[in-house]
Amino acid sequence: MNKKPSAVVFPGQGTQRSGMGKDFYDSIRASRDAFDEASQTLGWDVAALCFGDDEKLNLTRYAQPCILATEIAMFRGLQSLYGFAPDYFGGHSLGEYTALVAAGAMPFADALTSVETRGRLMQEAVPPGDGAMAAVIAEDLNPDIIRQNLADLPLDVANINSADQIVISGQADCMAAAEERLIQKLLSGRAARFVRLNVSAPFHSRFMRSIRETFREILTAFASRITPENACRVTSNVTGGFHDGDTAGIIDLLVAQISGSVNWRANMQAIAEKAEIIYEIGPNRPLRNFFQTMGVTCRSITTLSAAHRIFA
Repeated sequence: MNKKPSAVVFPGQGTQRSGMGKDFYDSIRASRDAFDEASQTLGWDVAALCFGDDEKLNLTRYAQPCILATEIAMFRGLQSLYGFAPDYFGGHSLGEYTALVAAGAMPFADALTSVETRGRLMQEAVPPGDGAMAAVIAEDLNPDIIRQNLADLPLDVANINSADQIVISGQADCMAAAEERLIQKLLSGRAARFVRLNVSAPFHSRFMRSIRETFREILTAFASRITPENACRVTSNVTGGFHDGDTAGIIDLLVAQISGSVNWRANMQAIAEKAEIIYEIGPNRPLRNFFQTMGVTCRSITTLSAAHRIFA
């Protein structure tokens, strides 16, 4: 393995796909054990849902633990095969939980039960059809200016993904007004797109505040099993920098993340300042493109064959 400082990042919800992780499961004992542990913890067959053609994989309640399980299975498989040992960790939204597990800050079983509950609460927070999300795509986007232009609408900046992409989230029947305002006024004369996302709820918006305290109780229940010093190598979506190694602080930030902006642009900057080599591990590879907007190379591993090409 290369001894240069390295980092691994994990994508979140929306990256799920049928068959994800099956090649790791079939080939590596450590990966198979991770899927088995997930199934035992949650009480249903995680591998079967990940590998089959079940529409439940796209439901938030199931997608979140399935993605977490797949990413940890892949990560542990790479540890087993190649001694993969990154120095720093990051994850986009749900991916932050994978990062905390991979860094040894949060037990895998506790993370699984937490994100299953997180997904259920997020799905139940808003009636189906009432919420929506959309990506604003253009060069040199400023999240503060977008917030100012949407201040009178029940919409929030959900994800600051890169200099060229910001996701807004909130009340579905206000999206058309937001699109007109941003495209025709703020981004007039610039190449810009407004892309509605295929999601079932307005994640990372004010409409998720109602579930925060319930979710805090879930995290607090296993606080004694968190290893906070290991979280110092993991970036926080809320602050944009690394966690400070305090258990209460970690819980506060994970609770705030539910209804707050995912400041992924700042996460990438913090990671790039520390690591010379960055890997993305997950079912798909959205984070690689975000790093490219900064001129930073990120090597994506979505399959076992891709891992062999990179590490063998």
